Amino acid sequence: MLSTLMERADFVDEVAVEGGGGLRAFAAGALGWEPWWVRGLFRARSVFARLLRTAHPDVRPGSGGMRPEEIPFAPGRRIGFFTVIGGEEGRELVLEASDSHLAAFLAIVADDAGGGRTRFRMITVARCHGWTGRIYLTVIRPVHYVVVRGMARAGLAASATTP
Repeated sequence: MLSTLMERADFVDEVAVEGGGGLRAFAAGALGWEPWWVRGLFRARSVFARLLRTAHPDVRPGSGGMRPEEIPFAPGRRIGFFTVIGGEEGRELVLEASDSHLAAFLAIVADDAGGGRTRFRMITVARCHGWTGRIYLTVIRPVHYVVVRGMARAGLAASATTP
């Protein structure tokens, strides 16, 4: 599924971290991470999205502190502003957030790193829809790196405390 998503990508980014624990705990920690400054960035995003006249300007970060057992893998289920489009328990979770200007995909992949450790990869794929998507992606790209790395650290911390 991931290779298919990357075929027409305008942007691909991968952040990888290693630690203990499982995919559910990592995903719950990463997707539930919403420090005050990220909430502020999403408020700024709302203003910017309105200027670009996107269809969904008011998305919010995080999933409000989900527990690992609440992470769905069934396509069509929701996690915050993401929709699950695929997944395999313990292996990967693939999410989508689409708007009139951009289709964004986030894959969280868990690989055995040996020695009882797991390598968690957070892969972001974006496809722009027209000029508004290209402008949006250009503006948010520097912030994206900081946010996804923060999500990865939060997921790692959560997976270290939950099997």
